Amino acid sequence: MSGSEQQAEVVNRAIDELLESYPPESTEPRAFWGAQYDAGLAWVDFAEGDGGLGVSPSHREVVSRRLNEAGAPTWNTTANILGIGMGAGVLAAHGTQAQRAKWLRPMFVMDEIWCQLFSEPGAGSDVAGLSTRAVRDGDEWIVNGQKVWTTLAHLAKWGLVVTRTDPDQRKHRGMTYFVVDMEAEGVEILPLYQITGEAEFNEVFFNDTRIPDAYRIDDVGAGWRVAMTTLMNERVAIGGRTVPRGEGTIGAAVETWNESGSGDAATRRELARLWGEVEAMRLTSLRASENMQAGVPGPEGSTGKLAWADLNKEVTAFTVAMQGLEGATIPEGYTLEPTSYETREVARVLSNQRAFLRARANSIEGGTSEIMRNILGERVLGLPGEPRVDKDLPWSEVRRG
Repeated sequence: MSGSEQQAEVVNRAIDELLESYPPESTEPRAFWGAQYDAGLAWVDFAEGDGGLGVSPSHREVVSRRLNEAGAPTWNTTANILGIGMGAGVLAAHGTQAQRAKWLRPMFVMDEIWCQLFSEPGAGSDVAGLSTRAVRDGDEWIVNGQKVWTTLAHLAKWGLVVTRTDPDQRKHRGMTYFVVDMEAEGVEILPLYQITGEAEFNEVFFNDTRIPDAYRIDDVGAGWRVAMTTLMNERVAIGGRTVPRGEGTIGAAVETWNESGSGDAATRRELARLWGEVEAMRLTSLRASENMQAGVPGPEGSTGKLAWADLNKEVTAFTVAMQGLEGATIPEGYTLEPTSYETREVARVLSNQRAFLRARANSIEGGTSEIMRNILGERVLGLPGEPRVDKDLPWSEVRRG
């Protein structure tokens, strides 16, 4: 038996035991997730004791497929995607054992929601241009600055934040990465209302916020390296997600077609084309996951993120178009309220209209499609990079808007 086959046997045995001891139909979700974590089935490629079994990341798909087939609760991976999909990978790659012991399990069982604080009003898509400042004060750091477009900040207990700790270094250096308590004194969170009528995003202000040095991730000055790990995991979490065949937004399109009773051949052909593209992408994502190696995701994750953003917008637009004039209104109306915790629990239960509006953000969040094309051109295809005139300048000398 090959090593891969042995690993598959270990994973499947653990799944069998989990489902037998904690039947999904009669087990409260958090109890199930806690047992899943303890069985090493949260992130199977993580070390034993950290929610994993120390096997290849390719076996994650087996866990996902079998738990979905068994009707197990899996909405934690979408409701807390910034923690489970991004923060966990950062802690696995750069965190200490004490940090993993403190944060991984509460993250997975949804006891603590996470957010990511990278974007700033003056930095745009240039993460390295950030200006939020962290100054050391003994065993703590004092942070001042502003972050923007922070998803779920109003619900989060913890945030992943990258700061400027040495302005005299080049901009890609002199950055340090922390986990920040979003309930700490000096953290102010204000909602940003979006096109769906909700406030899923926020702007966050740090006013002399103190962060213990024990919450620093990796070395002082290693913030850019940790930030890249975060972004690579984010793109895999967004673009590498696989829903069961025929579900998700394409499932909503098929359902809308069936309800409309339309016999229009052109519309039927377009639906078939989109269904085929979604299925091809699903299979490509599965194949990519099978080829994953342990460690930090590579730039190839940008491929799935870019393709998914464009395709999801196309599918949701097609679905709304099939509804005709009905597609011009949102049945449940504009709530004009911050996204509730309960809304995140049923994140897939959206009207076609709201799904269409929300999909507009797909080509912006997690790195714009333009940035994804730059990454693919430079790091995958080996094309010359764009001119970077400020690359060797100290951050303090770089012109900013």
